[in-house]
Amino acid sequence: MTAKKPNVLLICTDHWAAEHLGFAGNPAIITPGLNEISAVGTRFSNAYSECPVCIPARRTLMTGQVPRSHGDRVFNDQLNMPDVTTMAQAFRDAGYQADAVGKLHVHPQRDRIGFDSVLLDDEGRPQWGTLDDYDIYLGDQGLAGRQFDHGMSNNQYNWRPWHLDEQHHATSWAGRMMARTIKRRDPTKPAFWYLGFRHPHPPLVPPQAFVDLYRDVEIDPPYVGDWARDPARRPFAIQAQLSRTNLYSEQQLLAAKKAFYALCTQIDYQIRYLIGTLRLEGILDDTIIMFTSDHGDMLGNHDMAAKRIFYESSANIPMILMANKGNPKAREGVVDDRLVGFADVMPTLLDLCDIPVPETVDGISMVGDEKRDFIYGECGEDDHASRMIRDERYKLVYYPTGNHSQLFDLIDDPHEMTDLATDPAHAATLKRLQDLLIGQMYGVDLNWIRDGALIGKPDREYKWAPHRSLNSQRGDGWPPSPKVDIIQIEWSRERDEVTNN
Repeated sequence: MTAKKPNVLLICTDHWAAEHLGFAGNPAIITPGLNEISAVGTRFSNAYSECPVCIPARRTLMTGQVPRSHGDRVFNDQLNMPDVTTMAQAFRDAGYQADAVGKLHVHPQRDRIGFDSVLLDDEGRPQWGTLDDYDIYLGDQGLAGRQFDHGMSNNQYNWRPWHLDEQHHATSWAGRMMARTIKRRDPTKPAFWYLGFRHPHPPLVPPQAFVDLYRDVEIDPPYVGDWARDPARRPFAIQAQLSRTNLYSEQQLLAAKKAFYALCTQIDYQIRYLIGTLRLEGILDDTIIMFTSDHGDMLGNHDMAAKRIFYESSANIPMILMANKGNPKAREGVVDDRLVGFADVMPTLLDLCDIPVPETVDGISMVGDEKRDFIYGECGEDDHASRMIRDERYKLVYYPTGNHSQLFDLIDDPHEMTDLATDPAHAATLKRLQDLLIGQMYGVDLNWIRDGALIGKPDREYKWAPHRSLNSQRGDGWPPSPKVDIIQIEWSRERDEVTNN
């Protein structure tokens, strides 16, 4: 390495699965910018979100800690960041300027978590009493409170084109603000820039220009394994997840997927715009670029939508690294199949910049020689909880409610179509992964173990009920609403909770 420290641009999206990339073998999605970045960098094909839901995942990203260390595996939206050195602070301690644009999803919302500055777009959550910088921008344009006039929900899969000019879309705003941040950097210091795009997370509201790009594209239909079609093989948590798509026809889900892809392409084009900005500023070769996402989205696969589960579409995330030119620690134009996690982003970027990794970090550098034999995932602590163990070939997905295990061979069956858990030929593999899982458990999970074996908890039937809040629907934003005590989102709602039925 030279004495000059490289800049770092870390880009994180929301709901973007590893399979939603053209160079990863998806023939329908349009991602020319990311295709080119991957061609001169490294794509980590087996990257996983240790807890595939927004807040826990982002705590992992910003601290390099797994959920057991940072304290959230459920989605605790009122939990402060742990008292550790964050990624931004580690860069600042090494003499970097550190600036963020877009979605951080921390509490309190204006916590800068070590950044010098934050231009915030936190999806519009006025119930916390905070106005995002994106909201302020819309107000300055004479569009105060108008971002949710489209009427789409932040957690449903209806869609429509964006209702304002493309320049006012959250993705366009975030790209421009990051370009401006890059251009106004201190030239005497290296920079760490974080860009958090809120999309392709619903609401599904792509600008019309990107909808038009997919007019003649045949969208890849969802795939559904036999285990997902069989009611007798659906434990409680899977029943609940399946219920998220019961309001949509097959045609509607395909249309939603097309809108989702359009949002991805819009982000890809903004990344190209930022590559151009770095190039014109004369610092592209001096900048490390990493692209990733907090988790994926099932998008109809196995008849499910959204996240919080450990099937590939939800937990397997994109991880693309393009190092600064000549960095001896990185490789160009390769696919790295080692098992990596979201916790590995922080130590990797610090390693590439020759910055010491804080002792509180659980992750390992993806450009070093150290590799892991398996990766562990955990989400939830109630009846909806799920756990994962993934080794080089096999994946165990465990649901404590019903003591239900699933086993998939990801080499021969990458879409997880066949559950091998009851196949006698794979009994030894199942037992080995279950033993590994038990070794990772703590807290309430220990109640699911007896005499060294998984016993879980009693199974029960999920009884779907409609959501009065339409899954976190937003509405009129002007004048600003007061700070109110409402839950951010109802992940699921059961008939037993509803009165007068």
